[in-house]
Amino acid sequence: MVEKLNGMPEAYAEIAGSAEYPEIHGIVYFFEVYGGTIVMAEIYGLPDEEKQDIGKFFAFHIHEGGSCMGDGAEAFPNTGMHFNPMRTSHPEHAGDLPPLLSTHGAAWNAVYTGRFYPEEVVGKTVIIHSQPDDFRTQPSGDSGEKIACGEIREWQVQPEEMEASPLS
Repeated sequence: MVEKLNGMPEAYAEIAGSAEYPEIHGIVYFFEVYGGTIVMAEIYGLPDEEKQDIGKFFAFHIHEGGSCMGDGAEAFPNTGMHFNPMRTSHPEHAGDLPPLLSTHGAAWNAVYTGRFYPEEVVGKTVIIHSQPDDFRTQPSGDSGEKIACGEIREWQVQPEEMEASPLS
């Protein structure tokens, strides 16, 4: 599986913070591997000032809505609920992922999941919440407000990228 990370992903999402958290930015890659997907996130600007040295957890989910746009009253209202095609209870939604652990505002995370393939989440959104997911509370783990969002898009390979890794 690790070899796959040196190649091109099948999909990606550019992450941007809400109006209240404009410093949050990063990227999430989706690599198809045997039986599922490796989701790899690299995020910066997370608000962990109170716990910089020990880190702070942030809930990390795929939502069913396809747009990070909103009306200004609420951050990212068009993202909808967690991606949950099997209509299961939380935390068994396809879009429920392990939390991000931030240190000095930065988080890097990779997880292998058999809950979906990249093509199934293209057109959905990635959300980072202000609090950790408690993995119990329905329907979404009491994970707090949505503080960052990214729209999942198919990776478009350009000729000059044929030999390069997205992480180069």
